Amino acid sequence: MRVVLTLIVTTICLCTYSSAIFNEYTSCNSSSFIGVLKLFSIVRNEQKELNIKPVHALDKPFKTATFGMGCFWGAESLYGATKGIMRTTVGYAGGSKEGPTYRNLGDHTEVLEIDFDPEVISFQDLLKLFWNNHEYGLTTPIKRQYMSLILYHDEEQKKIAEQSKQDEQKKRAPEIVTTEIRPKTNFYPAEDYHQKYRLQGHRDLCDTLNFNSKLLQTSYVGTKLNGYLSGVGGLEQFKTEVDTMGLTPTQKEYCTYYVEKNEGQGLYC
Repeated sequence: MRVVLTLIVTTICLCTYSSAIFNEYTSCNSSSFIGVLKLFSIVRNEQKELNIKPVHALDKPFKTATFGMGCFWGAESLYGATKGIMRTTVGYAGGSKEGPTYRNLGDHTEVLEIDFDPEVISFQDLLKLFWNNHEYGLTTPIKRQYMSLILYHDEEQKKIAEQSKQDEQKKRAPEIVTTEIRPKTNFYPAEDYHQKYRLQGHRDLCDTLNFNSKLLQTSYVGTKLNGYLSGVGGLEQFKTEVDTMGLTPTQKEYCTYYVEKNEGQGLYC
């Protein structure tokens, strides 16, 4: 009983103090150095006292989809805040150049690789988002870097993608859908500064999530917050997923504030 009571009192104290720090932090016009240090400190205390760790991986079966939809920053946020998405990674694919980089892309395209739970969301559902959320449109000729592209991972995805494109073409006639459908043969993760780009704008929060280069590409909580903090999904949906992310009370309060503040903002560059 004493242990339980101590934990309850500790939790109440931490939550009260973190709320005060958060209010002080958000009242500033920008992230002051002292405010960031206080936020970092209280989150670290919460993580230790409440035994909370960021959830970077889910132990569940998944399938993978790979799409090119224009600038990959917006696409990553769009899918990140979609239920059933477990991981997102931006990168380069579809070309022949070995080891492409953003400044030396060769014949590759900016793409998003998506790991998804097929028990929650289907490949067909992912395609619905794909067709309706291109940065430059489906019928506008565009350079290869930003072209519309579906890279299928198996014959089932190929069949579904081809039928889906035919259906989309009927809706958009007489315009011509420019999307190419090809097998996925390669994928090169983009540089760290491209991964979870919108989330990385919250540097103080990222410091408390223990990211490294690998986790920027693969983190579950990073995937989710990169979407929700950019305004995708909305506050009510965020509330249904936030407890799966391994966030402390202060992190939750911080994220809730920005999810609500940014809800409905535009996705793309």
